[in-house]
Amino acid sequence: MAEQKRLFLLDAYALIFRGYYAFIKNPQVNSKGLDTSAIMGFLNSLFDVIRRERPDHLAVCFDKDGSTERTEMYSDYKANRDATPEPIMIAIPYIQSILEAMHIPVVVLPGCEADDVIGTLAKQAEKENYRVFMVTPDKDFAQLVSENIFMYRPARMGNGIEILGIPEVKEKFGVDRPEQVIDFLGMMGDASDNIPGLPGVGEKTAKKFLKEFGSMEELLANTHKLKGKMKERLEEFGEQGILSKKLATIKCDCDVRFDETDYELSQPDAAKVQEIFEELEFRRLKEQFLKLFSGEETATPTQVTSTATARAQAQQAPTAGAGQFSLFGEEAEKIESYSGRKTLKDASHVYQSLAPGMATELFLQNLMKQTSVCFDTETTSLNCLEAKLVGIAFSWEAGKGFYLPFPEDDAGAQKLIDKLRPFFESEKIEKIGQNLKYDIKTLAKYNIDVKGPLFDTMIAHYLINPDMRHNMDVLAETYLNYTPQSITELIGKKGKGQGNMRDVPLEQLTEYAVEDADITLQLKQHFEPELQEANTESLFKEIEIPLVRVLADMELEGINLDEKFLKSLSKDLENDIKELEDRIYEEAGEQFNIGSPKQLGLILFEKLELIKKPKKTKTGQYSTGEDVLSVLANDHDIVRCVLDYRGLVKLKNTYIDALPTQVEKTTGRVHTDYMQTVAATGRLSSNNPNLQNIPIRTERGREVRKAFVPRDENFRILAADYSQIELRIIAALSGEKNMIEAFKQGEDIHSSTASRVFNVPLEEVTREQRGNAKTVNFGIVYGVSAFGLSNQTGLSRGESKELIDTYYATYPQLRKYISDQIEFAREHGYVQTVLGRRRYLKDINSQNQVVRGAAERNAVNAPIQGSAADIIKIAMINIHKKLKEGKFKTKMLLQVHDELVFDAHKDEIEVVTKMIKTQMENAFKLDVPLDVEVGIGDNWLEAH
Repeated sequence: MAEQKRLFLLDAYALIFRGYYAFIKNPQVNSKGLDTSAIMGFLNSLFDVIRRERPDHLAVCFDKDGSTERTEMYSDYKANRDATPEPIMIAIPYIQSILEAMHIPVVVLPGCEADDVIGTLAKQAEKENYRVFMVTPDKDFAQLVSENIFMYRPARMGNGIEILGIPEVKEKFGVDRPEQVIDFLGMMGDASDNIPGLPGVGEKTAKKFLKEFGSMEELLANTHKLKGKMKERLEEFGEQGILSKKLATIKCDCDVRFDETDYELSQPDAAKVQEIFEELEFRRLKEQFLKLFSGEETATPTQVTSTATARAQAQQAPTAGAGQFSLFGEEAEKIESYSGRKTLKDASHVYQSLAPGMATELFLQNLMKQTSVCFDTETTSLNCLEAKLVGIAFSWEAGKGFYLPFPEDDAGAQKLIDKLRPFFESEKIEKIGQNLKYDIKTLAKYNIDVKGPLFDTMIAHYLINPDMRHNMDVLAETYLNYTPQSITELIGKKGKGQGNMRDVPLEQLTEYAVEDADITLQLKQHFEPELQEANTESLFKEIEIPLVRVLADMELEGINLDEKFLKSLSKDLENDIKELEDRIYEEAGEQFNIGSPKQLGLILFEKLELIKKPKKTKTGQYSTGEDVLSVLANDHDIVRCVLDYRGLVKLKNTYIDALPTQVEKTTGRVHTDYMQTVAATGRLSSNNPNLQNIPIRTERGREVRKAFVPRDENFRILAADYSQIELRIIAALSGEKNMIEAFKQGEDIHSSTASRVFNVPLEEVTREQRGNAKTVNFGIVYGVSAFGLSNQTGLSRGESKELIDTYYATYPQLRKYISDQIEFAREHGYVQTVLGRRRYLKDINSQNQVVRGAAERNAVNAPIQGSAADIIKIAMINIHKKLKEGKFKTKMLLQVHDELVFDAHKDEIEVVTKMIKTQMENAFKLDVPLDVEVGIGDNWLEAH
């Protein structure tokens, strides 16, 4: 018997919308400002299906003008939907062009929805002995499931794919046969499609009715068997129920024909696909595409959420996990990488390696005559505390450059770097680089202090386009239409088998290293005028570039860690976690895996039935995220224990057990890496380890700070913290007189706010009133709603609304500031901080309310967060300068949000405390005084 062929039908819009919203918190924006999230999300799903399933036949179905028939039947059908977000509208033509280049049929029928097109094709293909998989997250398709038609819900957020056959549909919807899903949907209605359904009938009731009556028609014919309000409702709204069923029914008789030849997956037009990917700046997807269609891709075992159907389906699929495969058999044409960009092979260039002796001496003489030079170090490690110099590349003219190799022995390397000292320590020669902090730290180990003006292309681009990636390969491809050589070509991929730069032949290393310096030089020439255009040149030269040296010194310094204390804390936590486990098991009445969201959901929402209508995830399991559980924590001890359990497990794994492993062997200290180009607001990010996210709201979280201790007995930890800096900035930027006055009088701002909004004397403000005022103070500029405030406080929604209204009446200038910021953003497309740092908001005029709302919130809070970030950066630069000039033994170690942490020498504490406080409070003049609290202790917690 011939093997049954398989057809995959993709529901385009459902996958496009899902892909777009998967990136909603981190939109994928290319250098041209194009939001590519929807395209990327859809292609991820498409490639995943092809990689996992290697289908024989595949087509993608689109909507065109909605369903004429349904709109005629019910004019309000889908009438409540928000306007489609612009990035999705823009994405459609690109997606269709990519599919055309991939020779994948696009099926569109005007006046017919994709559901109906898929339903028609599925039923036709089934008759021709195909197994059909409808690739969609949309539950409506369950009504079409049969012996040979399946729903295929793609993988998402770490969950495997979900394949629904007849058994799964019956279980999921509580029906005897899939066709009853139409009755189920008709009874419940569908808010997203504006299908009204039967009033008062939810999921549970619909399942109950189907068990008893079997269909909508039978239910309505037997309303005499019901009682009370439900009987009345069904008799009154019976026609609405029948209409809802019709609206929910997928048509299977559209004017389309399944064509076996057209739908066969065939060899793509590889050059055309890659050309579109390059235009969109899809580097990773281009790599995926080449692997997938050239036979390099290893088949991915299908991780499936469902069971019986999955096994049946897998028996029909080609064997997954069997090594490499070619989609089109051995005869397939080999797909080559194509690019319209230049590379080392075809770009005119002259790169020279320098031999010891005369050649090097002549080069050094020439080097000192330059006014601006790009340099790039080649080293043995990405960890600059361990890295040794292999060579340095230099370039000061596009297309030309030199590579100076370094000897392996330390003495020889030091001798050679000393010859370069006059260049590196020249105050007159500008040094250009990409991520100069790394080079500065590497050279510091050789006792070289990089002086003079700096130009860092990574930081320049961060100020020009903060939402884009800033690594050199991306920048070269985007701005120079050039693809640099990958390091993997020289030393292989990351991992144990990766080679060392020392092992690369000199000729190859010269080409690779000088190319980096040459490209970086060209990027500098491109970015310099753009910085001037965006009015961010002064921010670049006066804040971000000086900060590079400050951060380099802080990272080299590191901080001392009390590992013995962390070990004892780890044991204490083990006991705490065990106690919580026992309490949770006792409340649940059984043992289960608390870390499993699926098992936890079953306990909380099925066994204990904590709420009537629990929220579910896209994969159908109960949602047990913090947003869901935190609402229930006050009323249910088990939920409170689960949240505490999660917090302690994360604390133990992420910090208490992990921190000792991150102590640098060469120094015995922890050296975090500060990233200047990650947060679009201008805040610094801390990495390896992330010291900014240590939880301090819980007692155990705060105890982690005890592990950070002074260098030795001659030092103490000093922590200086801006008090309520964001609120002070809000007051100053909005010009809100009542708030400014409260700060000037030194009043507690939350008590002052409470006194005003609750109309009570300052001394009579209760703790609860102050707490509520604090929540509003911090929440108002982040767009807190009555619903959000109600969730965060003990207030009802009505009380919350009243509090917000009173707050705005108390601080009228604040409301004006918020609307002015949004208006400015609408007109200019960006907002800015007190120092001119811009946050671009491409969605500020979006027709989609959800998308526009997020941009409006950013328009208000980005200048506040960003101004706070700018101010602390100024303080850091000034303090660093004072510590150096005064030759203090005290060192700045950490920056954590609004706080700076120091190793303060005991003899200097009085002097540096005064200096640090003065510099921080006077970093930037606002209409509101900045206030800094300084603490000193034998560990960070004590000092804080």
